[in-house]
Amino acid sequence: MAFTCATGKHRRPSRMKRTTARAAGVAALATTGVIGTLAAPALAAEPAVEQTGLTPVITIGDSVADQIDAQAAAQKQAAEEAEAQRQAEEAARKKAVVAAKQALAEAKQAREVKERAAREAERKRLNSYVSPISGSYISTGYKAGGGVWSSGSHTGVDFHAASGTSVHAVGSGTVVEAGWGGSYGNNVVIKMNDGTYTQYGHLSSLAVSVGQSVTPGQQIGLSGATGNVTGPHLHFEARTTPEYGSDMDPVAYLRSHGVNV
Repeated sequence: MAFTCATGKHRRPSRMKRTTARAAGVAALATTGVIGTLAAPALAAEPAVEQTGLTPVITIGDSVADQIDAQAAAQKQAAEEAEAQRQAEEAARKKAVVAAKQALAEAKQAREVKERAAREAERKRLNSYVSPISGSYISTGYKAGGGVWSSGSHTGVDFHAASGTSVHAVGSGTVVEAGWGGSYGNNVVIKMNDGTYTQYGHLSSLAVSVGQSVTPGQQIGLSGATGNVTGPHLHFEARTTPEYGSDMDPVAYLRSHGVNV
């Protein structure tokens, strides 16, 4: 029996078509799991990679993988070291901040202690008493009798002093009289902070004025021989009021305030 062929020449599919079809078939077999049952020779006739036009799967050798692992490990170590350095720097910064705050607190505390000590020292100084003339002595005592005093007795004490010797306020107070005082000559009367009064007579010059505040040891004038005197000295009185006749024992007064006379 004769067979009649169709017109036209039968041609084999192109290499590109065959390769593409085979790749699709392999993918389908892999999806269904059938590829696992194929014998190795079934794939042995696969064309070379350069003939398929598909992207090849690269198999990395052990040495290259080791290099990549080593590089990754080195990068990880560098990152860990950088983080450790950052944490150390942050800890050092925080430590420095704490130290600075502590130093400021200690300095503030020391300053406050110093200021309190200074205020306490000043308070003690202002509340202290001194002798009206440094290094002197009493030449005429309190209530000494004689015709030279109009009251018949000495209403104060006399401190030995050459003319021009510095005379000091015995304590803190306010000047209530500064000028001529009759038989007392040039004199100063101070109202003390404790409410008593002190008088300084026969001065050659004055260094304060009425209303002025004075502190212990402050110079208020110079000793002399003005008024009713026989020679230069300082007449010192302690009084309960600013007026004559309210006198009290000046030695006992000074000693009660810690002055050794």
